[in-house]
Amino acid sequence: MIGRFRLHNETFLGTVEGTRVNGNGSTYELSELQVLAPACPSKIVGVGLNYTDHARELGTPVLEQPTIFLKPSTSVIGPGDSIVHPAISSRVDFEGELAVVIGQRCVNVEDSTRVVLGYTCINDVTARDLQIQDGQWTRSKSFDTFAPLGPFIATELDPRNTHLVTRVNGRQRQSQNTRDLVFDVNYLVRFISRIMTLEVGDVIATGTPSGVGPLRPGDTVDVDITGIGTLSNNVISEQGETLSAMNRLKPHV
Repeated sequence: MIGRFRLHNETFLGTVEGTRVNGNGSTYELSELQVLAPACPSKIVGVGLNYTDHARELGTPVLEQPTIFLKPSTSVIGPGDSIVHPAISSRVDFEGELAVVIGQRCVNVEDSTRVVLGYTCINDVTARDLQIQDGQWTRSKSFDTFAPLGPFIATELDPRNTHLVTRVNGRQRQSQNTRDLVFDVNYLVRFISRIMTLEVGDVIATGTPSGVGPLRPGDTVDVDITGIGTLSNNVISEQGETLSAMNRLKPHV
């Protein structure tokens, strides 16, 4: 597995073997290092409603082709970093997902195995009330801290058959095998690369299974995928403007 790490003021890539990290010309204990998000994407391409059960959960028919959206690079945080619950949202949901990390700049891909570096965990955090209010997904999914990513990139994982579990405060909330994806990784890479160029480090979030639900300040959310590990983040309140303050900014009509 591959990870990104910080020691003092230096950031480097390393290979992870158990509790040991080889990188930067040295070998370290994992406990010596700060684990960072394992990729620095120029963009995150999200896929909506890509598990049948989740589509049913939201009362939406199974799609005939992928519905995609973008999350900005500024939404990325790493393992152990805090998800900030925006003051302007009354409901912020977790969405545990398998993430595809692109390893080669590409367009019009035929075979995804040629361009995929590996796989990691992502939490597609979503301000559900704003998503419903806006009627589209950009604002609700783009807040800073809304894309926890990590902990490592697994380069040997079979994305067609691995298990995803999401827990909030230790309680299981999602559990699904990736064999239940409506559109698999190879299809998604081919589909997306016909629309936009994928850069090295870009991430495709393959969709979340059923069981999504709210996060509150003080919660800890874990996304665990067999063969990758556990992405763990806590939730904190936004400091600063309150919902009532934001409401005062609404134009008078």
